[in-house]
Amino acid sequence: MEKFHSCEVHMEEKKEWYLEYEIKINRPGLLGDISSLLGMLSINIITINGIDQGSRGLLILSTKHQIERLALILQTMETINLVKLREPTLWDRLAVRHGRYIQRDADDKKTFRFIRDEIGLLVDFMSEIFKGEDHRLIGIRGMPRVGKTESVVAASVSANKRWLFVSSTLLKQTIRNNLIEGEYSDKYVYIIDGAVSIRRGNEKHWQLIREIMRLPAIKVIEHPDLFVANSEYRLEDFDYIIELRNEPGEEIIYNVDRQNLLSGNSIDGFDYK
Repeated sequence: MEKFHSCEVHMEEKKEWYLEYEIKINRPGLLGDISSLLGMLSINIITINGIDQGSRGLLILSTKHQIERLALILQTMETINLVKLREPTLWDRLAVRHGRYIQRDADDKKTFRFIRDEIGLLVDFMSEIFKGEDHRLIGIRGMPRVGKTESVVAASVSANKRWLFVSSTLLKQTIRNNLIEGEYSDKYVYIIDGAVSIRRGNEKHWQLIREIMRLPAIKVIEHPDLFVANSEYRLEDFDYIIELRNEPGEEIIYNVDRQNLLSGNSIDGFDYK
């Protein structure tokens, strides 16, 4: 029986794990020591990168038995502090790829913050979300020309999905009142500019939006605050809220009130791209 158990351990399938450690004593050769330790345990390194300042993250390939042995050894090392050793989450994979964790709102865990210099990270983040084939409702906030729509399109391409503008001002003002048969598909990312839909959309347009919102597909709403303030939808309906700024601390504001937005008057002074 003992011999059979040992065979089970030996044949255990390897899978991906995420290892993150904080450097306590940054001496020459530390990374080489960690790499050698992993090699002695027959653990393969897939990706390695610095994570923020003073930490290092690795995606590794290992069995659970090997991981348990690794954890015991790492906890005895005086040069590092073991931070994470777990099956990788989406956030872990993106952190290793880009060298930093995505900033998350402390009070609202579904709100994620980016600056324009991090558009590559944002595109990867949205792409991973878009790869799912079920319902996802995503809101994206940001000032004009910060790169909101372009990021959504790039993420759609990365996720191998088509994008469809239900309302937009990217190239010219777009207002759709219907879809053709082939456009009802979970292969599409449906993009709705909340400001344009509120300002220009007629009843047929809103019927289409309600129809799209019921589809098991990805929907992205630009200016979600305007969208929910003037429709039956709520921020609680969103799975993710993304904020994109030109620089940290930039205030995202809309110089328009509800009455002017719905009145049909000029919207001078409100650039809602």
